[in-house]
Amino acid sequence: MNIRIDGVEYPATKDRNLLETCLGLGLNLPYFCWHPAMGSVGACRQCAVLQYPDEEAEQAGRGKLVMACMTPVSDGARFSLETAQARRFRQGIIESLMINHPHDCPVCAEGGECHLQDMTVMVGHRDRRYRGRKRTFRNQYLGPLVHHEMNRCITCYRCTRFYRDYAGGTDLAAQGCHDHIFFGRHEDGVLESEFAGNLVEVCPTGVFTDKHLVHDYTRKWDLQSAPSVCAGCAVGCNTLPGERYGRLKRVHNRFNAEINGYFLCDRGRFGATWVNDERRLDYPGLRGEDGRYNAIDHHGALQRIVSSVERGAVAAVGSPRASVEANFLLRLLAGPARFCPGFSAVEQPLVGEALALLRASRATVPDIATMETADAILVLGEDVSNTAPRIALALRQGVRNRAYAMAAGLKLQDWQDAAIRNLAQDQRCPLFIAATAATRLDPVAARSLRLATPEIARLGLRVADALAGDNSNDYSHDNSHDNPDDHSVHREAAAIADGLRDAKRLLVVSGTGSGDIAVMQAAARVAEAFRDTGREAMLSLVVPEANSLGQALLCEGNGSPDLDALAASAEAGEIDTLLVLENDLYRRAATDQVDRLLANCQRVIALDQLDNPTTSASHLAVPAASVIESEGTLVSLEGRAQRCFPVFPPHAERHPAWVWLLATLKELGREAVSDWHHFDDVTRGCAAAIPALAGIAAAAPDHRFRNHGVRVPRQPPRYSGRTAMRANVSVHEPKQPEDEESPLAFSMEGLNRDQPAALLSYVWAPGWNSNQGLHRFQADVGGPLKGGPAGIRLLRANGGATPLPRHATAAFAVEADEVLLVPRYRIFGSEALSAISPGIRELVRPACIELCAADAERLGLADGDGVQVGDNAAALPLRIDDAMAPGCAGYTAGYRETAGLAPNTRQRLRRVAHFSPPGPTVIGSDRGGRHG
Repeated sequence: MNIRIDGVEYPATKDRNLLETCLGLGLNLPYFCWHPAMGSVGACRQCAVLQYPDEEAEQAGRGKLVMACMTPVSDGARFSLETAQARRFRQGIIESLMINHPHDCPVCAEGGECHLQDMTVMVGHRDRRYRGRKRTFRNQYLGPLVHHEMNRCITCYRCTRFYRDYAGGTDLAAQGCHDHIFFGRHEDGVLESEFAGNLVEVCPTGVFTDKHLVHDYTRKWDLQSAPSVCAGCAVGCNTLPGERYGRLKRVHNRFNAEINGYFLCDRGRFGATWVNDERRLDYPGLRGEDGRYNAIDHHGALQRIVSSVERGAVAAVGSPRASVEANFLLRLLAGPARFCPGFSAVEQPLVGEALALLRASRATVPDIATMETADAILVLGEDVSNTAPRIALALRQGVRNRAYAMAAGLKLQDWQDAAIRNLAQDQRCPLFIAATAATRLDPVAARSLRLATPEIARLGLRVADALAGDNSNDYSHDNSHDNPDDHSVHREAAAIADGLRDAKRLLVVSGTGSGDIAVMQAAARVAEAFRDTGREAMLSLVVPEANSLGQALLCEGNGSPDLDALAASAEAGEIDTLLVLENDLYRRAATDQVDRLLANCQRVIALDQLDNPTTSASHLAVPAASVIESEGTLVSLEGRAQRCFPVFPPHAERHPAWVWLLATLKELGREAVSDWHHFDDVTRGCAAAIPALAGIAAAAPDHRFRNHGVRVPRQPPRYSGRTAMRANVSVHEPKQPEDEESPLAFSMEGLNRDQPAALLSYVWAPGWNSNQGLHRFQADVGGPLKGGPAGIRLLRANGGATPLPRHATAAFAVEADEVLLVPRYRIFGSEALSAISPGIRELVRPACIELCAADAERLGLADGDGVQVGDNAAALPLRIDDAMAPGCAGYTAGYRETAGLAPNTRQRLRRVAHFSPPGPTVIGSDRGGRHG
């Protein structure tokens, strides 16, 4: 279809509103309340245009004002953006917004990337005529992550629409009326949603800003940034870290239509500032006889690594958070049989099974965008709000598909957000959750069950059989048919299967978070049974870390030893030198076990970014660059290989781990690497050697790529002060670093336009200084980037050639004095590196044991008691939580204190006398200091 705008005919797409159409055509039309992910509500009135009923009215200038975001396009429709009437109206809206807006742009944290600034310039408003008293508000303390400046609000309602309607938060709301509308909490306090940080980018002004950036401030145009991937979990969200003066200042969302879209979780947004921590290793440290470390240069460190490798048997521990390339080189150095992937002994078989199930299943392995299209969802044993938060946000959108189906029946377009929400009310697509405790998704679930892990597996198998029409219920050799709890599971399974009868696209979510292979196998069987009915099934299995699946692909079929096997080899005297790559082993196994492993090795060499217990126990500690300072490929939970690029050169003697390892192999004279001189050579070598990783070289352009003959700049065109940045050190301006490993430049020179999406280093377009200008880089508004997809999918379903396992699961029961240990993950704390980032560190709570009240009474325990689990030496506080499944004791997973606990084992809890629980952590006050 075609429409006419100001006398010019343009192509248009059905089911789009006029604002989207204009932005997609490259026309400048101001707006505030509309957002491509949240649709239209027509609250701000800023996108007013003139619509004409016919050609005669257009020629006579007789039209009516309409809001472009609320106006559907139709063939032959006529509009004007530039008529004086429309322009005056838009200027009047801006002027009314500016009546109470402070004139503080020079000191505002949003200055230079403020959407209000851009729109004010766009409409041509300049002079303020209002001379009255301004309305003012008292700001709130909203926690250590988000800063509040209410006086800058323009009442666009974006914040509450995202926080409440999109992300499901409940503690932020619009309060008051007329000129005194206040957006905040009912009282000061930490924002509870794990997506609260998105308010920083959703807000078009400076009401909500990044608190870390506010206190360590740099303007957007002075930030150097590069495309990166979040290392906080396995989802693989795309990020844009920004740097100045060698410090990470902030992380912004990097749009990827298939993964994170417009939004990040708070762990991903705020959890990377650990790279500024004073515990970073700057120089190699060699431990002397007195136990103290002496700094040496990189030449000395390299020679000691080489001599250690040459002097005896070598074994290596990789890392599921390190890049594919670094792990591949370490594996090449030690040999496949002596390379441990770096998982805990519990995690390694779980991740291996997840990969096997994804390969064996005929179900689709979905990306985040595909998950949002599901019309029925079953979650088995995985608390995705804490283990893969971006998936949880996708599930919240998936349950709204019933509303969109209802809207389609009434011919309402998807972008008419308020109308669709009014139509659907609380009607949602079915979401069924089986977990060992309450989850944040429970309020939008049709049914949420509290079951022990074995019962979750049984439930899944029964649902699969019910979908297949098999009601034999022969699951095990036990007498479960006499167990009333088993009958309850059977009834729940029948109800879930009945709730899935009308679904066309089922999404089944599980993962390693349950600690039980049987739960993942049951999830795969449900997806397979649903697909056998001729409908589309999707299977998503969450794995623990950013490159967990990459490690599984690297070690697939090699029988790689786990940490227990490595410890046994060391005890037998079979390991002289142990190399540990970016892995704190004290978070992987019990302290005494790791102590024995390290003590039984003559030499321990640790490559890591931070000083931690493992580096402190090593003979040589080697500083490695972080993911933000290094090249690397990470493989997400859907099997997507994505490339990270360094945002800034590493400081001092920090070098990427792959550089240290490649140099070691070259010094050893290894023939395989003799012709490898660049990072891309390592990537291609890995792709050639490991068939499962054959596609990783296509994840991003190599270092020879040029965009119209020039590199892609990391610095915006207005980057300032480059000659003065180091004036306090030396008046001589150093040469800009040269990046020989990527197509990016540590410079403002180059072209940030028309490049592949994997190389988008910042968002800026003329007239669009804020990130709202992203549509200039998209093939269609809200659609994929013009440069094509970022990353490459490695997993391909085998069409069901491998039969899925079906293990019998006994009915759950515990002895009178026992409990079943189950892992409980936390978004803030269970991931080691983000937990030490400023802001997030203040939100990390101590590890604990959780029981329901009935089990606590049965065991003679009370809330706040100190308890020991089995032979675990650490005493942990007890927390009573009636949302825990009966018979289960939840332990905080991912903490050093709980590393020795094995999930899904039956244990006895012992009360510790004279236990002193950790005191409360004060994370801020409502007034004064840096929290004011």
